[in-house]
Amino acid sequence: MRRREFITLTGGVAIACPLASRAQSLNGKVQRIGIIDDSSGWDPFRQQLRELNYVEGQNLAYVYLRTDGSQTQLDAAAMTLAQLPVNVIAAFGTPRAKAAQRATKIIPIVAISISDPIAAGLVTSLARPGGNITGNTILGPDIVTKKLQILKDAIPTAARIAYLWNPENSATADIVEDMRKAAPLFHMTLISLPARTTVDFDRVFAQLSSARPDAVLLTSDPAHRAHMAEVIDFLLKNRIRDCSRCGSMSSPAG
Repeated sequence: MRRREFITLTGGVAIACPLASRAQSLNGKVQRIGIIDDSSGWDPFRQQLRELNYVEGQNLAYVYLRTDGSQTQLDAAAMTLAQLPVNVIAAFGTPRAKAAQRATKIIPIVAISISDPIAAGLVTSLARPGGNITGNTILGPDIVTKKLQILKDAIPTAARIAYLWNPENSATADIVEDMRKAAPLFHMTLISLPARTTVDFDRVFAQLSSARPDAVLLTSDPAHRAHMAEVIDFLLKNRIRDCSRCGSMSSPAG
């Protein structure tokens, strides 16, 4: 990995701007992509760009910004990218896409794995989205029923299911409501584990220790991915099943 420069910005947002951003391609133009909350989940994205002959340090540079997942820091990060500016903002999940939309109506935004874009106010329609946002969406509440069916097939005795979700993420908020309705169909009860930012995880761990669920469902929400290793470690030490990978059980980030 290339060495990066780190600068702390107002609001606690940290920006990592690769030295490659000062590189020049043969035609003298470097495309800059802004990414909020970098993680290994972006590796396929970067690999695909390499296959399309966008080479970091030659004709491509990334500008990474880290946040704690709160709306205040997401807005600060998105505004920073818009003011630099970058050529494109890539946003994983609905909260980051909405922050990018609030920051700019001009810079193209690629929204990845978001909830209903119309309900979220990101586009006016799927047929004619308009604006400066494109990307992919995960639709269909029936997906929750299928997930619970897979879980029941994998662990027939599972009755108490915990779901780690982010109240700031409209996709996971929708999923938890669908899960509340679907759980009784499989003779399950749902334990809600809301976690917005880093400080919420001590409470989540205490709740897990007290509730002792039969299984835990995790999402790929970016605010949670940063703590995934410690969540998995806690589940292993306490012998609680992590069902985020049971037959593609991982929920979308939204």
